[in-house]
Amino acid sequence: MTWSLALTLLFGGILLLLLIGLPVAVAFLALNVLGAFVFMGGLPGLDQLARNTMLAVSTFSLTPIPLFVLMGEVLFQTGLAFKVIEGIERLIVRVPGRMAVVAVSAGTVFSAISGSTIATTAMLGSAMTPTMLKRGYHPSLAMGPIMAIGAVDMLIPPSGLTVLLGSLSGISISGLLIGGIIPGLILAVVFIAYIVLRVRMNPSLAPQGDENLYHGWARYGLLFTHVLPLIAIFGVVVGSMAGGVATPTESAALGAFATLVFAMAYRALTFKLLVRSFKNTLVVSAMVLFIVVGATGFSQLLGFSGASDGVLQAIGAQGFTAMQSVLIMVCVLLVLGCFVDQVSMMLLTLPFFMPMVAALKIDPIWFGVLFLMAMQIGLLSPPFGIIAFTMKSVVPAHITMKQVFIAVMPYVVIGMLMIVAILLFPPIATWLPALLGG
Repeated sequence: MTWSLALTLLFGGILLLLLIGLPVAVAFLALNVLGAFVFMGGLPGLDQLARNTMLAVSTFSLTPIPLFVLMGEVLFQTGLAFKVIEGIERLIVRVPGRMAVVAVSAGTVFSAISGSTIATTAMLGSAMTPTMLKRGYHPSLAMGPIMAIGAVDMLIPPSGLTVLLGSLSGISISGLLIGGIIPGLILAVVFIAYIVLRVRMNPSLAPQGDENLYHGWARYGLLFTHVLPLIAIFGVVVGSMAGGVATPTESAALGAFATLVFAMAYRALTFKLLVRSFKNTLVVSAMVLFIVVGATGFSQLLGFSGASDGVLQAIGAQGFTAMQSVLIMVCVLLVLGCFVDQVSMMLLTLPFFMPMVAALKIDPIWFGVLFLMAMQIGLLSPPFGIIAFTMKSVVPAHITMKQVFIAVMPYVVIGMLMIVAILLFPPIATWLPALLGG
């Protein structure tokens, strides 16, 4: 069987299974079993595939994912996350589009203490969007900033998707986690600047003077009692990695421990909430492990069938430069992001992309951050952006899906401009990991 026919059968099979509605992990596992019989010699091949995939899920590098998820679950279940919103809201006054600016600022803080983009979007959307609409904010201003900063959650550690990308691609997990910080913070600043400029140009988008003014301790108290202590969790995670005193797994464990300590110190953590947090973490972690099993098996099938080598040789024959190859890969990711979820993007592309990255001597951290940026845009892009659908599920019923996508499109454009900036100025992604030894 030729490599092109094998590639067609494998990709056609997985796309068919996804289109009929099978979950991603189940679709890849089903195809792997069938592919083992076709390309790996029947039962002996299936046995080999099973052994290799079990080794993949037993790797220590995946351990940060449940720990990062646990951090966010504890903060959301205990309600401490809502105290952060209140604390930031009291600080920001007399700013055009104030509540939208508060949403971006609060979302940036949550990005530093939670590993779930969907949880951040759902929490901010349900807590702030109805209030903003009642106060007279235009729907695009009440929803767009929340979705945009929710997607940025995956760039700033702790991030479960970043850990998964690093594990599946072989890129340094600590380097990827640290590499996303500067692009994430730049995006947050640009989002705020865009909101302020847009409201200045069209004041009807947001009400004027919609804040309650606080003074003294009433204004700054929550900053010191809740916001800064929770930001310290981010310092624990990143600082321990950057200082070389802990691996990503150990840093995640320290962050989870610090989160539990803070929750207990605030007397917000009950046994019932702790059990609920562990339960939700277990569900997410099990899903991730099934995904890794499917990804590992699929990569092996591509190798055994000759599809991987065939694609690499075909691309190599075109004589593309490293930059041209990166541009092509980014464009593929941006198109895929419109139609499939982020995990599927990784599973479908990494078996081809990473050998190209190695062969062309492309900086893996730089490419990894570009990959994260493309996935971040995919979270927002129509017609299947999962964060857009998350927002639709928490806003009032009269808000249409069309309004949701219109609200998010300016931030999709800003995200694409950030990709261009990282392509032209790689230090945006690589400087901090190099400085901190990531």
